[in-house]
Amino acid sequence: MLNFRNGLADMPSYDVVERDWKIKVNANECNMNLPPLVAERVMSRLSRVAYNRYPNEEENALAEQISRNFHVECENVCIGNGSSEIIEKLFYAFGGSSEHKIVYPEPSFSMYGIYAKAAEAKGVPVPLDEDYKLDIEKFIKVVKESKASMAVICNPNNPTGSALTLSEIEYIAQNISCAFLVDEAYIEFYGQTAAGLLQNYPHLIVARTFSKAYGLASCRVGYMLASKEIASMVEKAYMPYHMNVLSLAVADICYQMRQEFVPHIQMMISERKRMAKELKKFEDFIVYPSETNFLLVRHPSAVKLNKALMEAGIGIRSFGNAPRLENTLRISMGRREENDAILNFIQGFFEGRV
Repeated sequence: MLNFRNGLADMPSYDVVERDWKIKVNANECNMNLPPLVAERVMSRLSRVAYNRYPNEEENALAEQISRNFHVECENVCIGNGSSEIIEKLFYAFGGSSEHKIVYPEPSFSMYGIYAKAAEAKGVPVPLDEDYKLDIEKFIKVVKESKASMAVICNPNNPTGSALTLSEIEYIAQNISCAFLVDEAYIEFYGQTAAGLLQNYPHLIVARTFSKAYGLASCRVGYMLASKEIASMVEKAYMPYHMNVLSLAVADICYQMRQEFVPHIQMMISERKRMAKELKKFEDFIVYPSETNFLLVRHPSAVKLNKALMEAGIGIRSFGNAPRLENTLRISMGRREENDAILNFIQGFFEGRV
């Protein structure tokens, strides 16, 4: 008889099933591959990889680069398989029992609740307002009253696109004493990072990823900035050699050449603004403000529209009947021609042509 861990069967799964889409804008990826000069350097670097050796130097090299950029020491940097692994390890480090509460907004990154259960911690969601804004005073109150071991903010927030200002982030940091994680997966599209606050608030943690702005979703690389105490404890949760050399080498080159990605980032921001303007022209379409590479929209016929889009080979993210996200769709920014095709299809849908 198979004797699985208690509660495992009740754990929700993160839906990653894909198909061969004609247009794929359902996962907040970058729809542009590496800039040519970066791709050339990456291939050259990979040709020199010692495939027979465990990863050590590559991880150290990337951590050193990141530490220099943020004017911190290498001991303040942790590398992970995307920011998702880093967040999971943080939940593990600050979880362990139902007495350990982890507070986060809702709706937000759906994995927060899953990670809390996996870490055997008590997840405490704080509902966003009707317009998907976070009531900061309410958030702080819940953190204090629950005696949380960690508070989490996704900034800008996924899937709503909304963002807190740097002063709002600092206000939260000033008023709570537990570990405070700011998940900055989409920060390159926003610009207001909390990284500069780290020296004043040792309980603050910043997590980032290479998957969005740098287009390295396939490589799974992210990093965390935190105090030496937090970083050293989180490192204990990692397995030995948890990163692979290929991903580390690619991320190292991309970080060295991050200025080459600025045109891609600017293009996605420009397309987000253009798409928001165009989508607002459709009757009954609510387009929520966004500081990311995607838009959250609401329409009474969202489910039917999503079905029609799927049948046409266009993949966007539908939240179905998820609480607080009923009749909403999340559209990641594709290339201009892809976005035009989506707009034309939506227009045809409402005109009864598709």
